[in-house]
Amino acid sequence: MNFIIEGGKPLSGSVETSRSKNGAVALLAASLLNAGRTTLHHVPKIEEVNRLIEVLRSIGVGVEWQGTSVVIEPPEKIDLDTIDTAAANRTRAILMFIGPLVHLFPSFSIPQSSGCTLGLRSIRQHLWVLEKLGVTIETFTDRYQITHGVLAPATIILYEASDTATINALLAASKIRGTTVIKYASANYQVQEVCGFLQALGVRIEGVGSTTLTVHGITDINKNIEYSVAEDPTDAMFFITAAAVTRSALTITKAPIEFLEVELFVLEKMGLKFSVTDAGVSENGITKLADIHIEPSELVAFPEKIHARPYPALNIDNLPFFAVIATQAKGTTLIHDWSYEKRAIYYTELDRLGAVTNLHDPHRISIEGPRHLKAAEVICPPALRPATIILVAMLAAKGRSTLRNVYSINRGYENIVRRLQELGASIEAT
Repeated sequence: MNFIIEGGKPLSGSVETSRSKNGAVALLAASLLNAGRTTLHHVPKIEEVNRLIEVLRSIGVGVEWQGTSVVIEPPEKIDLDTIDTAAANRTRAILMFIGPLVHLFPSFSIPQSSGCTLGLRSIRQHLWVLEKLGVTIETFTDRYQITHGVLAPATIILYEASDTATINALLAASKIRGTTVIKYASANYQVQEVCGFLQALGVRIEGVGSTTLTVHGITDINKNIEYSVAEDPTDAMFFITAAAVTRSALTITKAPIEFLEVELFVLEKMGLKFSVTDAGVSENGITKLADIHIEPSELVAFPEKIHARPYPALNIDNLPFFAVIATQAKGTTLIHDWSYEKRAIYYTELDRLGAVTNLHDPHRISIEGPRHLKAAEVICPPALRPATIILVAMLAAKGRSTLRNVYSINRGYENIVRRLQELGASIEAT
């Protein structure tokens, strides 16, 4: 699929924040813990979700869409011999199946994962957190081999606050009787989402939203449960960025505000004018929401380097948006993308649209602004967030642009063309 964009037009109106990609895929993995029926509401219909549903169906799990809800019925026996290897290969989220599956098999394998192409993405964190519980993971060229004996609760120290490794530890610990303590854990939105789901299943978890999680595991989880996926901060950030770069008046409703506060602080220092009004709490009872009203603004470069850190801080998935914002900010903006070897290199694709970037090394890039962006034809980078910033730049670039092979965007954003059209953008999918 390709996107054709007639750029240089301001946006207007309001857009509701979509539900979380990372939350949805984590909850699909977590559903494997439940011997009862799991109904997930407000599941985004995106390619990443589609791939995990294909994997679940291939191993015998009943999965049915009912509108925007997904009903998951566990089989009497899961059959990993029939796993859809092609689907599993296309999503890194398959790693989160390890935590639940250790309670069903003493030895099993799952296919190697991919997801975004961002350089080396080690799974050692998963190995280290699970080995404390008695699990061994071996990596082969085409698969991960998982074995274990008796599983036992433990104190787990995370070398870094990995979202998916924290979730794997939570999922494994939830069905190990006793108390497991996870220290230096991620407190990011998808982790809190999984904690809320596990608590609804009867697992007691202390410290939700902090970096120390205490899990009181139970051996039997069998409950018919309904749970709603919360709103996605990176979806809200996409539209905040689109408004800033196109100098538009735009309202983003139901944004998960606690996961955007640092981003908004940086944008305020860059000159973005906005206001925030309370919008209640998401259905999970955890995620606080707000409506964000953006005004057309003249931007200036942020005086410090912009870099991400584990929550509570600027989210690693939101960092790329500042690259395209920097093209419209007066001065030089330095972005330090320390966590991935390749991602900062993808930011240089903005040069095709008239940006001026200076790549210092694979992690640091300076961007000059403001620049009048121009239309161009670009092939989508094979990574979700770098792909979306090219799309945002094309919305601001005068003329007719073509963004080719947009699968990476469809992995994480639902109905993005229709939603942009409703805001006045001239965009179509071909």
